[in-house]
Amino acid sequence: MKKVYYLKTCNTCIRILKELDLSSEFELQDIKTEPITVKQLEQMQKLSGSYESLFSKRAKLYKEMDLKNTALSEADFKHYILEHYTFLSRPVIIIDDHIFIGNSRKTVEQVKNTLSGK
Repeated sequence: MKKVYYLKTCNTCIRILKELDLSSEFELQDIKTEPITVKQLEQMQKLSGSYESLFSKRAKLYKEMDLKNTALSEADFKHYILEHYTFLSRPVIIIDDHIFIGNSRKTVEQVKNTLSGK
């Protein structure tokens, strides 16, 4: 499976997609217009090892809801990601059984290396 969960309105996501120049094999899912399903999130969690690794602590709502002062469980992370798309760290790129989460330079480089077979 080759899939990207991203936001069409996120300049960083768009820049990364252009930089990666992904083949047509990839399915792109704009998480704002096509929300993540429970099954999709559970699949991401299986690949990443935790819901927390998929959770964006930089989301505006994270600060607004004062979640940093709350002890969040894995169930909480799952709930918030499903409740509002901004809680998913973006983009999430899945290439077969590999998952790449977020927009750091290191993550983008890992995607490039996986795509080129390194």
